[in-house]
Amino acid sequence: MSEFTALLNGLERDGDAWSVTVSDDWLQGRTVYGGLGAALCLEATQRTIPDLPPLRSAQVSFAGPASGQLRIQPSVLRRGKSTVFASTDLLGDGGFATRAMLCFGAARPSSVVVDTVAAPTPPRPEACPPFFAGAPPFLHFLQHIEGKSAGKHLPFSGADEPDMTIWLRHRDPALKPSLVSLLALADAPPPGVLATAAGPGAISTMTWSIDMLTDRIETDDGWWLVRVRADSAADGYTSQTMTVWNARGEPAMISRQHVAMFF
Repeated sequence: MSEFTALLNGLERDGDAWSVTVSDDWLQGRTVYGGLGAALCLEATQRTIPDLPPLRSAQVSFAGPASGQLRIQPSVLRRGKSTVFASTDLLGDGGFATRAMLCFGAARPSSVVVDTVAAPTPPRPEACPPFFAGAPPFLHFLQHIEGKSAGKHLPFSGADEPDMTIWLRHRDPALKPSLVSLLALADAPPPGVLATAAGPGAISTMTWSIDMLTDRIETDDGWWLVRVRADSAADGYTSQTMTVWNARGEPAMISRQHVAMFF
């Protein structure tokens, strides 16, 4: 089993790209877990491009499966006075798998401050029951992530709302809070629509659009609170909103995903 910190330490420079071997314990079915793929894209980009400002947004497309030896190739699209746009491709043994479009931007003074992303007020993680106890066995990556149910609904519970709230943290004891580790965590919840399903069904994330709400990636005891809610589901696809707060209820990330459903 490879801890997340070991994977990051295993990234090696390979010409104008980076390479790393991902073990089977990070697979999601036949492919590397999507959150890990996005995190590796960000890590390789930060190592390649000097003097990057904080990440402000990202668009990640999961075009195909990836496993085994991965090759990650970042490139600068444009560097301006305060922003840097980069494109990073991840390829596996079977070819092209993931593309991440990353926008980095320096902070600037502003007279406008708006915060309407209010956090739920669930019990603390230690008072919540396990969330992933009934997860399908092919979600191997979940052995690296601890989840506690912080809301009313669980997957496959036939709930009347496509909404789930979860406490999440990495099990890796050596891991420090960072944006790379947060990306590897924030994609772990199942789609919100699965709360309304009566039984298991296959899903596949197609795109993930991320907006960062802060450049201070810090929390208590590694815990992050994630709420995932489906906005629509029809014709074999679901669109959903995911919001992440730190353990103090401060908003960190809001994102959207488009997910293929095979049930």
